[in-house]
Amino acid sequence: MSVEDFHSEHPEPLKDGHTKITWSPSTNRAVSIRVRRHTCGCVPTSYELCAAAGLAFIRRIVRSSAGAHVSESPWLPRAEADKLWTALLEGWAR
Repeated sequence: MSVEDFHSEHPEPLKDGHTKITWSPSTNRAVSIRVRRHTCGCVPTSYELCAAAGLAFIRRIVRSSAGAHVSESPWLPRAEADKLWTALLEGWAR
């Protein structure tokens, strides 16, 4: 096994005309949150597609020497959040 075997998806570079996601501070809106998918943690900014309380959202984690800063996209119906996740991975949203 090589280190590449442990990598997750990496978002593509941003494309011209991409959508800007409105990021808000992370809150404790739900008792239990399930991470459905995630991007690779080998870079300073990673993302998680999360589900809770019948909705879904993207969690953004920005790591620096000062610690981790966590923010969230709007909470959306699952199908809409899945589309936003795909747009993020393809470089059409960030």
